Amino acid sequence: MSKMLQICTHSGSFHADEALAVYMLRLLPQYRYAKLVRSRNPADWDASDIVVDVSGKYDGAKYFDHHQREFASTFNDKYSTKLSSAGLVYKHFGREVIATVISLDEAVAADAAKIDYLYDKIYADFIEAVDANDNGIDMYAEKDTLTPRFKDRNFSLAGMVSNLNPSWESDATDHDFDRQFQQASKLIGDAFLNYLSYMGHSFLKAKQYVVDAFAARHALDKSGRILLLDRFVPWKEHLFQVEADNGAAGEILFVLFPDSSNCWRIAAVPLNSASFDSRKKLPEPWRGLRDDALSTITGVPGCTFIHAAGFIGGAQTKDAVLKLAQMAL
Repeated sequence: MSKMLQICTHSGSFHADEALAVYMLRLLPQYRYAKLVRSRNPADWDASDIVVDVSGKYDGAKYFDHHQREFASTFNDKYSTKLSSAGLVYKHFGREVIATVISLDEAVAADAAKIDYLYDKIYADFIEAVDANDNGIDMYAEKDTLTPRFKDRNFSLAGMVSNLNPSWESDATDHDFDRQFQQASKLIGDAFLNYLSYMGHSFLKAKQYVVDAFAARHALDKSGRILLLDRFVPWKEHLFQVEADNGAAGEILFVLFPDSSNCWRIAAVPLNSASFDSRKKLPEPWRGLRDDALSTITGVPGCTFIHAAGFIGGAQTKDAVLKLAQMAL
């Protein structure tokens, strides 16, 4: 019978980074049933197979701590955020975690390409924020010039993990902290797993729809600036990547797709995937109009609406939204 492996992190108050680091390790077959020890005793570190967020050591094999004075490691040269224990574990085990969760094989070229994409994407979209939070790095370089409209600390994963620590006035024991740590690890770990599963299954699958629509764009309209999707998929980030891969950055102005009510939408392509501004908005005279008023001004039967900001609209048929897009060009 094989020896049960042991994961060690520090005892006492916990944070989002080691809660996530432990969860990620437990996604791997070799650590799925590992014993968790929370201790600041060097003897427990020595007895463990992997040690995270404690020990003052980082060797990329057994020890994954980031509290050393000289520590300055980042995920790669693209990033400037110093790693926390979550980033360290992800840096060394992230590809294996992705391959395990999404059922991919690094020895297969197509799977390896997906793993490479997800490895960087998941770090940028999820892990880096955990690293920054734990290392006290503010999101805004010029934060003194920004006035927040509301407080979101208790709405963030890091805040919710922190709030699971026993109260300072509860006379909590190590057992109390250990019990709460398990809840914290599951909270942030489940969020990570849900995001990874979505990205690895649904999000990646959507890319082929965008690739196919991009290839057929000139058959749809000779301008090549309109994309038609035969079903709704998350298209924005994929579109920017497909454009870049084909030397066509900035070319697509409007994307057409069916909505959940079996009508059709026309969306103006944003400046980037997080922007509310568009490369080319729908015409100003159409904005804010609905139904017959919109059909009258455009001359296109079956229009339903154009948003007042000009970034999206709708009509009852594919032909109608295509005509709106062609007029909007």
